[in-house]
Amino acid sequence: MEFWVHVRAGSRHAGVGGSFGGALVVRVCEPAERGRANEAVRRALARALGVHRADVAILSGHTARRKRIGVTGDVEGLAPRLASLLDGRA
Repeated sequence: MEFWVHVRAGSRHAGVGGSFGGALVVRVCEPAERGRANEAVRRALARALGVHRADVAILSGHTARRKRIGVTGDVEGLAPRLASLLDGRA
């Protein structure tokens, strides 16, 4: 499964939910330097989707706020979770 995220690095509160420009919003406390925010994004998405961190990959946008994410696993089980996160109901 692939989808887009909009990352807000350096946020006061970390969380996953809502949408911005059709992308899932991921807020992380870590700064966008030396890949720290990218790893925090992978951890946050894995926790929110109920998968292992190794199942979450950043496919493009490593240095941008908008990133394309790939998640391996049960796509049928992930789709409803992703939809609820986009709606901000998670």
